[in-house]
This record gives sequence, structure tokens and C-alpha cells, in this order.
Amino acid sequence: MSDQWNVLAEEIAGHAQNYVDGLTRVACGEGGDGIWALLLVEVAQVSLAGAKLGASQDVILSGNNEPPMSEDPDVDGVRTALAERLGAVDDYAEVFDPYKDTAVTAYRLSDDLTAVAADLIHGLRHYHAGRPHEALWWWQYSYFNTWGNHAGAAMRALQALAAHTRLDVAEEALST
Repeated sequence: MSDQWNVLAEEIAGHAQNYVDGLTRVACGEGGDGIWALLLVEVAQVSLAGAKLGASQDVILSGNNEPPMSEDPDVDGVRTALAERLGAVDDYAEVFDPYKDTAVTAYRLSDDLTAVAADLIHGLRHYHAGRPHEALWWWQYSYFNTWGNHAGAAMRALQALAAHTRLDVAEEALST
């Protein structure tokens, strides 16, 4: 694997680990009332990593085959804790694919955020096992297939929450 790929794998691994750690901290209660802003930053940073993967040439595995691994850790506890913290704003509406499927679909922030984490964790397992090329392949593949869409949808929802929090308060102050 070239030095360029190793540098990218190290960078993506750092972003992935930061996202997983940040999401876990928020799920455990950190952030108080400012969790929207924290989550928005976490999603934006990992989305930058995804954009770099999307802009890179295709990562191809030798034999076009992912090495076998044991089952990934369960992230359902994080999802459940996030759903409880997000409460009424967990559910939102999104267009899944603006070019093919323009129907509005019900989404949950807690599902989106943990789907991203699950894909990142799978790649981190490859990376920590000394297989950075497999990690890059997985992160790139899953970015296009799943976590890129979930991160994008979550970022739009979180940005809307942040905007409503700030702009709605400003409108209330002006009208009083």
C-alpha cells in the first residue's frame, strides 16, 4: 500500500475514532442542552472525512474480497441512549435520494448517527488489526452505500435544529 493511502487511512481512522468517541460521550449525557451543536460538529467533521474518501480514487482490495472478521460490537445501547436524549426531535423527515426517490421518508437522528458509527467501527477494526487498506476500502464502500447518506441527512436535521434554536429565539425577542 502506498504512503498516500497510509496517510489517508491514518487521517480517516482519527476522524472515525473521534466521531465514535464523541457520539458515545453525548449518549452518556455530556453536552447538556447543547447536544445539537456538539452532534453537528461531530457529523460535519466525519462528513469531511467521507468527502475525502468520495474524492479519492477507488480503493480496490486484492482479490476483491474483504477478510473475515468476528461480529462487530453492538451499538444499540448508544442508539437507545441517543433516542432518549433527543426525545421529540429524534424523528424528522428527509428525501432519501433527490435524484431517484423524491418521496419524503421518516428518519430518526439516533438511527442515522449510530448507523454512521457502526460503519466507522467496522473500518476501525480493520485499521487496528493492521489492515489499513481494508479499512479504507470499507470506509469508502460504506460511505457511498450507507453512512454518507445517513451523515448527510443527520447533518441537515442537526443544522435545522441549531438554526431553529437560534433564529426562533431571536424572533421571539424581537416580537416582545
